[in-house]
Amino acid sequence: MQIDTCTVFNYNISRRGVNPKTTMLALTPANSNLSLRPSPAILADQRRWRIHLPGSGRRSVQVQAVVSGGEKSQTTATTSPLDSKERKGKGSVASGSGVDEGIQVRAVVTIRKKMKEKIGEKLRDQWEYFVNGVGQGIKIHLISDEIDPVTNSGKSVQTYVRGWLPKPSNVAYIVEYAADFSVPSDFGCPGAVLVTNLHGKEFYLVEIIVHGFSGGPIFFPANTWIHSRNDNPESRIIFKNQTYLPSQTPAGIKNLRREDLLSIRSNQHGQRKEHDRIYDYATYNDLGNPDKDVDLARPVLGGPDRPYPRRCRTGRPRTLSDPLTESRIEKPHPVYVPRDETFEEIKQNSFSAGRLKALFHNLLPQLAATLSSSDIPFKCFSEIDKLYINGVLLRDEEHKGLVENLLVGKVMKQVLSAGESLLKYEIPAIIKGDKFAWLRDNEFARQTLAGVNPVNIELLKEFPIRSKLDPAFYGPPESAITKELLEQELGGMSLEQAIEEKRLFILDYHDMLLPFIKKMNSLPGRKAYASRTILFNTKTGILCPIVIELSLPQTNSSPQYKRVYTQGHDATRHWIWKLAKAHVCSNDAGIHQLVNHWLRTHACMESYIIATHRQLSSMHPIYKLLHPHMRYTLEINALARQNLINGGGVIEASFSPGKYAMELSSAAYKNLWRFDMESLPADLIRRGMAVEDPSMPCGVKLVIDDYPYAADGLLIWSAIKEWVESYVGHFYSDPNSVTSDVELQAWWSEIKLKGHSDKKNEPWWPKLDSKEDLSDILTIIIWVASGQHAAINFGQYPFGGYVPNRPTLMRKLIPQENDPDYEKFIQNPQLVFLSSLPTQLQATKVMAVQDTLSTHSPDEEYLGQLNPLHTRWINDHEVLKLFNKFSARMEEIEEIINARNKDPRLKNRTGAGIPPYELLLPSSGPGVTGRGIPNSVSI
Repeated sequence: MQIDTCTVFNYNISRRGVNPKTTMLALTPANSNLSLRPSPAILADQRRWRIHLPGSGRRSVQVQAVVSGGEKSQTTATTSPLDSKERKGKGSVASGSGVDEGIQVRAVVTIRKKMKEKIGEKLRDQWEYFVNGVGQGIKIHLISDEIDPVTNSGKSVQTYVRGWLPKPSNVAYIVEYAADFSVPSDFGCPGAVLVTNLHGKEFYLVEIIVHGFSGGPIFFPANTWIHSRNDNPESRIIFKNQTYLPSQTPAGIKNLRREDLLSIRSNQHGQRKEHDRIYDYATYNDLGNPDKDVDLARPVLGGPDRPYPRRCRTGRPRTLSDPLTESRIEKPHPVYVPRDETFEEIKQNSFSAGRLKALFHNLLPQLAATLSSSDIPFKCFSEIDKLYINGVLLRDEEHKGLVENLLVGKVMKQVLSAGESLLKYEIPAIIKGDKFAWLRDNEFARQTLAGVNPVNIELLKEFPIRSKLDPAFYGPPESAITKELLEQELGGMSLEQAIEEKRLFILDYHDMLLPFIKKMNSLPGRKAYASRTILFNTKTGILCPIVIELSLPQTNSSPQYKRVYTQGHDATRHWIWKLAKAHVCSNDAGIHQLVNHWLRTHACMESYIIATHRQLSSMHPIYKLLHPHMRYTLEINALARQNLINGGGVIEASFSPGKYAMELSSAAYKNLWRFDMESLPADLIRRGMAVEDPSMPCGVKLVIDDYPYAADGLLIWSAIKEWVESYVGHFYSDPNSVTSDVELQAWWSEIKLKGHSDKKNEPWWPKLDSKEDLSDILTIIIWVASGQHAAINFGQYPFGGYVPNRPTLMRKLIPQENDPDYEKFIQNPQLVFLSSLPTQLQATKVMAVQDTLSTHSPDEEYLGQLNPLHTRWINDHEVLKLFNKFSARMEEIEEIINARNKDPRLKNRTGAGIPPYELLLPSSGPGVTGRGIPNSVSI
């Protein structure tokens, strides 16, 4: 008798006399021509299941099993008859056509346990095995694509997970159970499974595979937490891996599609609970903590006064001090995110290790600072070098007793006693090959093209330079940079010629920062300017800064301050020029972190993710396309609101804007952010760094060919665009299919009206009328989540880990001749320079944060790669071919970038001591690698 993998089978393994707490069952091969493919999560387990079917009417399944107990093992063969009487007790049929003998099917349920369990958790697991074994733990409803004429809903059968069958595996934390159904012959094809968790706690469902239908196994990928019925009586709906546009949804599961979306949206009321899977919107009203300290009060971001994208709603009660501010949950207690958005165990362990590393790095400097009369600056460059060479050592008597007072555990004490390694930082890439590279002007300029923030440099298109700020508040709009001053630095070239030949560029932070400078400079230990920097691209292709303008706002007692600095040849001007560059770098670091990194990637992606879950069914092809690009973003953003961007958090403590950091981010959103300009080609054209050229692959030609971020980024952009266009074209072949897709139109409307409601009336929002419109929108979203975030995130420690190269704040203004401290500057300019940088405590703190934020988790999922647990994400061979083509293109791009990094003509990525540009290499290993493009904003 010939059968295929969807033929009905059953197995029953006797456990008589076996201790369930100490026994593992391991199947060994039996002789058969049939093999069942193991779960993708346990592909390492290559053992095959063999099924023998005797010729009689009574079917039996023979399973060889090794029963392991301690050091002994024995082989047993068991046979279990599968007759109709047994089957009728195992499943019930709800169908208007009545009950018939039907067909017998089996659902294999794969559950993932914790990788590292405590003894109590292991005991609870054994109890779960028992409860599931006797059919009291998990209830399964199988729902047909076809309508039952009596109930007017999908035909259904239900049963319970039964049988003592946690499947043995090489992967100890993966277990499999079986649920047996008897389904009527006219049942149709299953389209959904309803899962009810009867246990007292949640479990993680990997997938359900239904065997026994004529078409072969039917896959229901889940990768979700199934809540306990005690927390929520509603069953979870799991759809099979078939995509349907809303109009194509089979009648039997159409209502379930709607119900699943409604359960995700829920309502605007109540505080969210840990088990909830609810996505909704809220303003950033949880950054302050006025109940703790009036100095920790922060304004709400989101609304007419301070527009901002929306975050995921948590529904916590308001503070006592301010009815507009939501109360905070402080670490170590978690901030709510929908249950499936939380870190998986590998990521949790990795992030905890990163946080622990930050604790190591922060605790000891804090102890050292506590023993000093005040937080101290670096006194010489060798003190900075010691962070990487020797580490910072504390004498025993310095931390004796303090560690105990801080309630540090035994492991920490032992580590402390080990000494120097705790404060020994990795040497950042920027000084690994050339310790003095950061001093050079051409390196300062190179980092605007190939550094961690290569997205702010613009072509200087017109002269004179004028501010767009209101002169009534901010003084005359004209820049102090004159034509005569510029031409002194152009080597005989006229200003007009330099502009015409596109050789002048600008890094302009004047209008963004000037409204905040007065408030920033009122903070203790903070001094900043609004800055403009002019850069010149020489005939040899080397970009150099030639003029820096630093400005302070006008006050009631003094006019607007504008001062222009150029490279000097005498010692004094040389050091003042270095201080001016340091102020520019400090501004660049703040804009990078608060605008380009946090706002444009983290915050904006959150609103897209919320809308995707609320409006697109998990069966929708666009949901499946976007799903890998949403991983971990809500969780990392919640942690950022708790620890990084909150009032008194690390960002405020470490960056120039201080307590006004998020207000600055809001102002940038108001004045600068546009969805259509998040397209890489559009952004390059807007900044004048590229011109339209239909003959080029992305339709643009770079103004500076040796622009590593843009050159590599366009490769990634074009690959994403090609993949998206082919994917969209596969599902939207009908000219009206985009406009008639009610879920898709609701998704795009919600992104504009709710996710970015403060900009909902802007005219630049793209329309969604065609598959071309859809492809453009999706390419932007995927690029922002992957390539854009990678380019501006994973270089933070490689470039910022050496404080003089990229100070995150400045503590002093540049000394002027009439200043009391000017003579000290003349006597010891190095000391004045170092004392203007972050203190030792500030520096080591931000270095630890940058180190953590630059780290790849071991479970990172990279662009063009597929999570082993998601190999059955879609039942469409054509789509899988398209994805494989995209993956192959990522490998080709990696080879192209590696070749560019060896091309001696490309001076911005090769040369003596120059680190190669690897931030847009698609793949990476774990750790701080300075390369790799994760699918999502995951750190």
